[in-house]
Amino acid sequence: MKLNHKLALLLAGAVLAGSLTGCGASSAPASSAPSSEAAASSAVSEAASSSAESALPDGVYTADFDTDSSMFHANEANDGKGTLTVKDGQMTFHVSLVSKKIVNLYVGMAADAEAHEGDWLQPTTDTVTYSDGLSDEVYGFDIPVKALDEDFQLAILGSKGKWYDHTVRVANAQPAAAEAPADGTYTCDVTLEGGSGRATVESPAALTVADGRMTATIVWSSPNYDYMLVDGEKYLPTNTEGNSTFEIPVTALDTPLDVVGDTVAMSTPHEIDYTLTFDSATLAAAE
Repeated sequence: MKLNHKLALLLAGAVLAGSLTGCGASSAPASSAPSSEAAASSAVSEAASSSAESALPDGVYTADFDTDSSMFHANEANDGKGTLTVKDGQMTFHVSLVSKKIVNLYVGMAADAEAHEGDWLQPTTDTVTYSDGLSDEVYGFDIPVKALDEDFQLAILGSKGKWYDHTVRVANAQPAAAEAPADGTYTCDVTLEGGSGRATVESPAALTVADGRMTATIVWSSPNYDYMLVDGEKYLPTNTEGNSTFEIPVTALDTPLDVVGDTVAMSTPHEIDYTLTFDSATLAAAE
């Protein structure tokens, strides 16, 4: 009897413990629910913040036009790229196609295009110039873009009147290089990077434009540079006294130009890699 009584007490204790454990388990989700909601809210906020931070500032960029078809793509004369314009935070991408056989675009699915004729994108007539010097007229389009580096649906209307679905992406946006200024003589701020950081160049630098080609006069802070390399071409100093001075070609403003400077200041000559960047915002006619 005593054994049975003890066994009954043990069983009662086990039931009570299980009951308490069950209550604790059932209450856990209630206490964690606000935490989950807070975490979700935080994630949304972080995503929104990330999206806002990644938005491009107003300006003009080049960007890749990636498509799912070898029959629908940017013209080869433009190396698969187009021009992205950001104004008041809104992005528009202009792409020149390969011909005039695509007559309209629609941002969305082909099945919806017929019912939304007012939203069809109308073509522009673009002139493209190929590497062999030949030119051609093709259709281009201004496409509204909601997000970079993300796929979206873009339907095309062929010259035979049929709509086709395609998936495209505007990606890898880079600031567009400033066009060469008109022929003339200018000054322009130049930034030197690379090396040990001890060498400098005079800024602003003299910049001459002839037949659309830019040439900069680079004056080093040392007389010890005996040549420079630009795109594999060697350039010798234009002076024999004073700090080393060179005249080198500049392919684009606002874009780092890789150069090499050979210095004889050490016991043996050393080629040092540098970049020069010419700031178009500081371009001014020489007095």
